[in-house]
Amino acid sequence: MAEIEGDVNHRIQADRMKWGMFHTKCWVVKSQESRLGIVENRDKNVMIDGSPWSNKYHPPLEDGSVPSSKMRKLESEANEIFAIYRDQYYEGGSSSVYMWEDENEGFVACFLIKKDGSKTGQGRRGYLEEGAWDAIHVIEVGPEEEENTSYRLTSTVMLTLTTNNEASGTFSLSGSIRRQMNMKLSFADGHLCNMGRMIEEMEGKLRNSLDQVYFGKTREMVCTLRPPSEVAQMRMPES
Repeated sequence: MAEIEGDVNHRIQADRMKWGMFHTKCWVVKSQESRLGIVENRDKNVMIDGSPWSNKYHPPLEDGSVPSSKMRKLESEANEIFAIYRDQYYEGGSSSVYMWEDENEGFVACFLIKKDGSKTGQGRRGYLEEGAWDAIHVIEVGPEEEENTSYRLTSTVMLTLTTNNEASGTFSLSGSIRRQMNMKLSFADGHLCNMGRMIEEMEGKLRNSLDQVYFGKTREMVCTLRPPSEVAQMRMPES
């Protein structure tokens, strides 16, 4: 797994000053198709941005590495499907999917989502002044054996939020959570279906964990410091 993470760190890079930071590995950039994508650098030796939507480098790079035609077709389909998933679950944001072959006759897929919830971003909710949800899903797909394939999903979610409102006061919270899932599935329905189900299940578990660990513990501490009778009852404004 360390080798895969190192590869991802090399591949998902960009110029921070030029594009604006998405955590330490992922950045948002506008591709030639006027789509918002999360930048990956497929070339480990130069700071060039590769778009998964156009399969081109920005600026152009003549000898830049690109996926094989079979892998590129799967990558393109994954981006289209994952964009629908993102809109349904996140009501906007940016997403990108990158794929590349590994040395074990399998491949690696990296699914990225960034949702800006700040007052200047898309999808502001309630009292949130600033906030972001960054999700990184890396799936190692093993070689096809008979009718089954092994999948290893490593998911990381980074959450930050800040409120600054007369009713709610000033509050800041940030944290990250990582989980891993291993499954052996039939590839009769295709790799995208299998990977999609795994990501959907994992994100549900991560959301529940964040709610219990971060928000649950924070609520517990606030109620300990200030008894419920002293805490003003707040209601979320209607959207």
